[in-house]
Amino acid sequence: MESVRGAEQWPVDNASVAVVAADGRVLGTSGDQERPYELASVTKLLTAYAVLIAVEEGAVEWDLPAGPEGSTLRHLIAHTSGLAFSDDTVQAAPGDRRVYSNTGFGVLADAVQEASGIAFPDYLDEAVLTPLGMSGTALRGPAGSGAVSTCADLARFAAELQAPRLVSAGLVAEATSVVFPGRNGVLPGYGQQRPNDWGLGFELRDHKSPHWTGTGNSPRTFGHFGQSGTFLWVDPEAGAACVALTDRRFGPWAVEAWTPFSDAVLAELSSRAS
Repeated sequence: MESVRGAEQWPVDNASVAVVAADGRVLGTSGDQERPYELASVTKLLTAYAVLIAVEEGAVEWDLPAGPEGSTLRHLIAHTSGLAFSDDTVQAAPGDRRVYSNTGFGVLADAVQEASGIAFPDYLDEAVLTPLGMSGTALRGPAGSGAVSTCADLARFAAELQAPRLVSAGLVAEATSVVFPGRNGVLPGYGQQRPNDWGLGFELRDHKSPHWTGTGNSPRTFGHFGQSGTFLWVDPEAGAACVALTDRRFGPWAVEAWTPFSDAVLAELSSRAS
């Protein structure tokens, strides 16, 4: 794919990108696919997937109380527990609004760890990373932001998201549909969104504007971006996913670069399909 070469023009020292078809084929790459990058909040996708597995295995249930009074695992993973971004302050009653929270993902991981008796980084490795062959990925810090990975590994994960093998397709469909609909909130880096739709750990494109995906991405698009200059989106209508990892923190450069890049990828995918 020629469109992936657009990442070579980004104002970063290193960028690695990949486009992955719904059947798992890697359609195009640019940059070193084995170079490790800090994922920042793209980590949340890996953590969320481990939680999905824990739920499906029966280790935990969505209604398990965790976090502030009245909060459950479902609230935590959908950023509606009311916990603040980076501390234990409660900013809203559970379910009232979308308060994006790294702290909430830490509580979520602790709940899975307590229920399973396995340290959460080990649970993530055993449940997700090893089965998918993601040998270049590890959780080295907080469950919401502390993973390191490679583009090749996240391409494997993007294939799993499009054709699940580790959990049921039904659960992935639930996780990538709106949970607690109609809740407003701030999408970091892009401002107030009304509504700020989220699934079970997966941010949803819906009709948000502005947004880090392309203007041509369908409302069904889901994924996450990270403050380390990283993103992963899956667009079921396009039948593909896109991974981009860089070594420059998110900022105005990313806002300017990512949307036209994704639009170019989508346009090339569309032309290949016609």
